[in-house]
Amino acid sequence: MADLPIELFSEEIHARMQAKASADLKRMICDGLKAAGLAFDEADAYATPRRLALHVTGLPLTTPDISEERRGPRADAPEQAIAGFLRGAGVERTDLVEREDKKGTFLYAVIEKKGQAAADVITDAVQAAVRNFPWPKSQRWGAKSQDGGSLKWVRPLHSIVCVFDGAAIKFDVDGIQAGNTTHGHRFMAPDAFAVSGFADYKQQLLDHKVILDPARRETLIRDTAQTLASAANLELVEDAGLFAEVAGLVEWPVPMIGSFDAEFLNVPEEVLILTMRKDQKYFVTRDPATGKLANKFIFTANIEPSDDGSAVTGGNERVLAARLSDAKFFYEQDLKGKLEDNLPALEDIVFHKDLGTVAERVERIKKLSRYLADFIPDCSADEAERAAELCKADLVSNMVYEFPEVQGAMGRYYAKAQGESDAV
Repeated sequence: MADLPIELFSEEIHARMQAKASADLKRMICDGLKAAGLAFDEADAYATPRRLALHVTGLPLTTPDISEERRGPRADAPEQAIAGFLRGAGVERTDLVEREDKKGTFLYAVIEKKGQAAADVITDAVQAAVRNFPWPKSQRWGAKSQDGGSLKWVRPLHSIVCVFDGAAIKFDVDGIQAGNTTHGHRFMAPDAFAVSGFADYKQQLLDHKVILDPARRETLIRDTAQTLASAANLELVEDAGLFAEVAGLVEWPVPMIGSFDAEFLNVPEEVLILTMRKDQKYFVTRDPATGKLANKFIFTANIEPSDDGSAVTGGNERVLAARLSDAKFFYEQDLKGKLEDNLPALEDIVFHKDLGTVAERVERIKKLSRYLADFIPDCSADEAERAAELCKADLVSNMVYEFPEVQGAMGRYYAKAQGESDAV
């Protein structure tokens, strides 16, 4: 039995595509092997920003020999019928045998199929997977193939590793040669290297600054971020989705801690978190004593800095400061007016072509709110109606225009700033 490492090495794959892509690679290759009768023990898929990989274990060197017996027409059937059976079975007249049963004497074809070399089955499976990969978005690029088509891949595909039983399987997919050579980290170890099997492949990637397993990268990022936060007497805000996404952005994760000007903490924390999380993929920290956001963040570099990390940290701090300055400006501009000043602008926003504008929708909500308030104990109908009147007013604020995700949250801040009651 032999093992089979496969790698598809390309330009960067979107982090949110990697998990499905690695699962699709596993499914397509395994289905191809099974369809050809090539059994195996296990298959494990992996992904980094620049590669999809699959490790299949327990593969035989050939598919099993097959002996198939196919029943044909009666022995006294017309020659035309017998000839059709011979063509369908792919045998000669001399290969047929006669057998009797209760219904008469029938012709049988005994078809012996020799096992196919596993390398040929693997070649077909990999070629089919590459040509038909179900990317949600892909680019058509590369040299034209003989049939006039061209390869589609999420980003330009550079090389294919396909090693079976210690030897490279060589084939071609639209000018991309398969073999046993790949590359390490783009910046720290970009040179090519050859592999002889999966264990060798995984270790050599590690030696070339690439951690193949996304779960291991994610754990390393989480543990190091926790350590950095604890060392600064801060609490790391847990964000499972972001940990997984950042693990898909780096092949050699190096978490570091940075800071920003404390004056930005006057901006609503929803905006700060959104800016750091969505735009920069930074992890947020809190002061455990107050429960409020701290002016420190944790980011993940994809290199080991040659200095103490100050240059990389400084660069990330400058980028974040620029983004937070924008958020602070929008917030301060919005606070210069009142929330109700935005209401006329809602008349220019269509809610639904058959239901009118957002302003008309607000009027309906106001009436419903006043009506429903009578059924709620200790609920002021005036305050319910006022809340309904302002509930969509932040849609046309500078902040929500720039950060749509904080719709509603910003309305609360602006309402409090202009002296609305806690109930509103």
